[in-house]
Amino acid sequence: MRLSTRVTVLLVVTTALVAFSIGWLAVVISSRSELAAVDAPIAAIINSGANNQITALDNALNTVQANNYDVTLNVISSSNVATEIKTGANPLEVTPTMADVKFSLLSIREIPGFRIESMPIGGGDFLLVAASTLSVNKATHRLVRDVSLAGLLIAVFVVIIARRLMRSSLNTITQLIEYASAISKSNYEAALPKSTTTPELSSLQASLGVMVENLKKTIDVEKSSNAAMQRFIGDASHELRTPLTVIKGYSEILQNGSISDEQRQRAADRVEREVDRMDALVGDLLFLAEINEAPLVQGRSINVSEHITALIFDFKIDNPQRKFTSEIDDDVRITATDDLLHRMITNAFTNIQRYTPENAPVNVSLTSNSSRVHLKIEDGGPGLASGYGITPQRFTRGDDSRSRESGGSGLGMSIMADVAKVIGGSMKTEQSTLGGLAIIFEFPAVTK
Repeated sequence: MRLSTRVTVLLVVTTALVAFSIGWLAVVISSRSELAAVDAPIAAIINSGANNQITALDNALNTVQANNYDVTLNVISSSNVATEIKTGANPLEVTPTMADVKFSLLSIREIPGFRIESMPIGGGDFLLVAASTLSVNKATHRLVRDVSLAGLLIAVFVVIIARRLMRSSLNTITQLIEYASAISKSNYEAALPKSTTTPELSSLQASLGVMVENLKKTIDVEKSSNAAMQRFIGDASHELRTPLTVIKGYSEILQNGSISDEQRQRAADRVEREVDRMDALVGDLLFLAEINEAPLVQGRSINVSEHITALIFDFKIDNPQRKFTSEIDDDVRITATDDLLHRMITNAFTNIQRYTPENAPVNVSLTSNSSRVHLKIEDGGPGLASGYGITPQRFTRGDDSRSRESGGSGLGMSIMADVAKVIGGSMKTEQSTLGGLAIIFEFPAVTK
């Protein structure tokens, strides 16, 4: 059943119940009022003769004549013989008996079509006063009919008004349902309906829009991840296949007994280099898998200033020809482990040493405020051909033209980014003021 139909049925039932309840109450009150009007003459007649049984009949007749009451009077003898001494406009259809007398003695009772009450009038006789309720029944039936008709009219009126007021909201709900159905069928280009009818529908529309946008982003990320995974598998296979091919080739050379000792040594050295390269590659992959499977690191407060100062000293010793500048704040602390921090910074320096000219300048700055720590390592090399600010991808080099003879596997940037994330920070790349690459790390500061 459609929502609009359910709402309509609910409104009709609710309105009808309310209208009929009010009408029933009006019918009851009106019926009681009408019956009270019927009972008043009966009570007046009975009260006129209640004090004296000898004059009770005369007093009753005088009261009826004086007030022109429309009642029927019957005298029932002790032998159960009824004598009608006054007939009303609507006389009794059945002759009253002593059973009726006992049933209504000094108490108004109701029998079909009449209200009756009786009293003793001496000598074992009784006077039974009966008043017709025909007019009351007609009035009640008429009121019930009018109330029922009014209830139906009110219900129809309320439904019409409600449908007019709810038409826009119901249309919006229908549009939202159609939009959700389109999204479920992967039609992500469907237009989100606008809703300004009610705050609730506006909130629903906004929430649905946010949900769909997040779904689109999730799908895009999943597609990108799948593509990256396929590329990763292909690149990893290629990276491992290359040294394996070299090892296989040189192994065949080593098996050749006709080569010279110099050739044999050169082949053995090359095999050893390729084995070392594979070992480093597998080690990097295992390291990345380990830190991504258990990303929450229980570190300690580390003085980054001292740590990076020591690494800068080592880098200067290994690269005396480079112009090196630095700006290091004192006693800057973050929560990390020595191994992860050392691996991250060493990778940055290794990339500079491997991929930039020997005379390319280098600048390192470490600053902090009350909440964040900023570490920037930049060089004057060729920079990234693939662009800045993007998330590093595994086995993706900054410059695809670089030869694998450099020993690079394309995992260095990814390792730095993952390490920064694991210890609660982030990494981004931008063009350096020196003309090359700037790697910027940001971490939560530790209160001293």
